[in-house]
Amino acid sequence: MAFLNFISRQADPKVEATESGTPDSLPDQTVLTDGSLQFTGASGENTSKPTYQEASGAPVESKSPLGYSVGWVTVIFLNLSKMVGTGIFSTPSTILAGAGSVGLALFYWVIGFIISLCLLAVYLEFAAHFPSRSGSEVVYLEQAYPRPRYFFPTVFAVQTVILSFSSSNAIVLAQYLYKLGGTTPTAWQQKGVAVAGYTVAFLLVVFNTRWSLRAANVIGFIKLITLIFIGITGLVVLGGHTSVKDPTANFRDAFNGTSDATPYGATNAMVKIIFSYAGYENAFNVVNEVRNPVKTLRWSAPLSLVIVTILYILANIAYFSAATKTEILESKVVAASIFFQNVFGGTAASKGLNFLICVSAFGNLVAVLIGQSRTIRECGRFALTMLMILAPPAGDAFNFVVDLSVYPVNFFNFTLATGLLALRWRRKRVGLPSADFCAWDIAIYFTIIANLYMLIMPWYPPSTGATGGDVSFWYATYVATGVGIIVFCSVYYWVWIGLLPKLGKYKIRQTYEDLGDGAVTHKLVRVRDEDVAQWDDEHDVTGRLVHRHGRELEVEEEPITLKK
Repeated sequence: MAFLNFISRQADPKVEATESGTPDSLPDQTVLTDGSLQFTGASGENTSKPTYQEASGAPVESKSPLGYSVGWVTVIFLNLSKMVGTGIFSTPSTILAGAGSVGLALFYWVIGFIISLCLLAVYLEFAAHFPSRSGSEVVYLEQAYPRPRYFFPTVFAVQTVILSFSSSNAIVLAQYLYKLGGTTPTAWQQKGVAVAGYTVAFLLVVFNTRWSLRAANVIGFIKLITLIFIGITGLVVLGGHTSVKDPTANFRDAFNGTSDATPYGATNAMVKIIFSYAGYENAFNVVNEVRNPVKTLRWSAPLSLVIVTILYILANIAYFSAATKTEILESKVVAASIFFQNVFGGTAASKGLNFLICVSAFGNLVAVLIGQSRTIRECGRFALTMLMILAPPAGDAFNFVVDLSVYPVNFFNFTLATGLLALRWRRKRVGLPSADFCAWDIAIYFTIIANLYMLIMPWYPPSTGATGGDVSFWYATYVATGVGIIVFCSVYYWVWIGLLPKLGKYKIRQTYEDLGDGAVTHKLVRVRDEDVAQWDDEHDVTGRLVHRHGRELEVEEEPITLKK
């Protein structure tokens, strides 16, 4: 009723109210109309603040079917466990090569923190606008760009499926296993072990979900402890308490070599930084399961990012204290292994620490696979991962997969930041209340500029020619592939929502379904052109049936369901 009182005081928007005694209708439902957009309000049990959203979006689940067990500790570890993957153990060599100097390489991790913190502020404001919606990016894109209807949720969902492979983790696992064994693999031996490692993780998840969950939790703790151990050991090395000779050599003239950095190298280093920080937004996928989500997330989410940043910088200091610049550059994706070898030699301790990184890489494979309910979907993801392991040359596979996974992320981060500005303007126009948390304007504009840079600069060629990048083939292959994926997703949407309805002489409408236990969903159905007027008259803007008259309509369900 507070929502009714609030919007009734607005002068410009058109307010419509419908009442019905039918079970499927929403009593006293109020719709705020602005052009083709229609806004509704709904409250969730996780917060006292209602969620106001455009009606074509997936419905608010007033009672979370998954409960409200996510507290601040879980938020921190959800983010930590996703951020601390294989990146910090595998990317320092590429980052150093791109930066040109130890000092700039370390500063890159600070830049990565600033970029991540600014984008985190964007996520926080979106969560404040939609405190009872889980789903993170798909929700925020859906509400930031409500027209064309369903476009961004469809494009984001399709690209997520296409890029749902774990090749980078499988490749790192294989390389550290061979390092652990003290042997150098051939290209196909490395690919074979990577495939085998992913297969084991796949079978673990498919045949025993309970044990896979337990394994993921234990491994998440192990990799965090491993990173803390590296950081502390690095400080001990710097203090001169190990056999490492001259541990401060790399820090005496830390910025020597910075002038050798190229635009391509600097951009490539930043791609690896973004990959390593990915995961700081993980908790936003479960916003509707958090009590008072804005109050909880506004401090716990940044705290997780700060913790990881400190650990990352300490780990890099450890690498640079125990190995020469040349050793790190030649280490490729096994920088941590060089650190262990130089500090502990060929001892059991060194091999044991390498084993912990293997465990970490395997844990990431399991984490990506967990949560899938149908084996056939796992088979699809399995096939994609096998392709990305086997297709690129062995020495290029890790870099190509990392770069490819980051480019579409930069595109959607750019659209999120610009979409937040559009969302603010639209909500102010229709008179909706401001959010409990508002991102700083400078953070939004910095996010836009940073991601625009990451969309444009990867096209800039390396100084050594078209094949002189961090892969042996055309340097921008991943960029072209990323753009191709986004274009494919857009074409998929156009065929599904534009071409097929026109050819089939039907319109797509949404219907509201209550699945029980608090779960609600929108189903998309096909309504014949001659029945559209009757359908629109019988249903409200959210798809609820408000009354029925005349003949019963025949509809056919679309293959996509919008949940949460």
